[in-house]
Amino acid sequence: MLVATVLALCAAILHATWNLAIKQTGDRFLALWAQFIFAGSAALAALITWSIIDSPPNIAWTWSIASGVGHLPYVLLLARAYDKGDFSVTYPIARGAGALSSAILGVLILKDDLSPLSMSGIAVVIFGLWILTSNQKIKNVLPALGVAATIGIYSVVDAYGARNSNSIAFALSVFVSGATSISMWALLTRAKQLRAFMRSSWKIAAFGGAMSLMSYSLVVYAFTLAPVGYVATLREASVLIAAFAGWRMLGEGDHRRRLIAAFVVVAGLVVLVAGR
Repeated sequence: MLVATVLALCAAILHATWNLAIKQTGDRFLALWAQFIFAGSAALAALITWSIIDSPPNIAWTWSIASGVGHLPYVLLLARAYDKGDFSVTYPIARGAGALSSAILGVLILKDDLSPLSMSGIAVVIFGLWILTSNQKIKNVLPALGVAATIGIYSVVDAYGARNSNSIAFALSVFVSGATSISMWALLTRAKQLRAFMRSSWKIAAFGGAMSLMSYSLVVYAFTLAPVGYVATLREASVLIAAFAGWRMLGEGDHRRRLIAAFVVVAGLVVLVAGR
């Protein structure tokens, strides 16, 4: 259990770190695109190597492609959210409300069960998000809520696909599908800027891609050592890390409210998972 705890917390740090790097980049969409290029390329190499050494793994490609397409609005909205709002507000909303929407859509679409305790956890998360957003302009909050909605949608797609595939291979395939869909959009809308951005910012892109893949890989491995709910809850400690980083590293104000709100969101997620 100790090893799983360390892995999940490391994953939380890595996830908050690459998001912080994206927030500090001038063109956030291109930064996210480039990150997906590196992560998707590494995932594709892993799948090819897997297929050569063993045999092609079972992957529900229809659901993988659907998830990849769903990552396009996620990236577009995340870039806009970081353009409009503070990191210590945007990230906790996106991740906290994203976990919340995943749980709700899981009940509605996948017929997952939620106990009364889990329902109370949802109420706590909503309260934490209310604390966080109550003094924010709605136009600055909407993109982050849009990110949360896309997280809920592609999480349900991922859950269904993983349940009908080799789960690790499916996760790798989603990086490939996501990189493909985002690249198609980037070529249609920003083709003249892609090469120049990659030349000037390939280091931050490679950093973000590596952090993203490492974060997910640590979580997947931790799932083999401890209950999924335990790992998933610790993973959302990234919400607290982001609230603290926004205050200490980016100089964002109103830090007491934001730290308290982030803590309440994480506490609600703990109750949500504990009730399953």
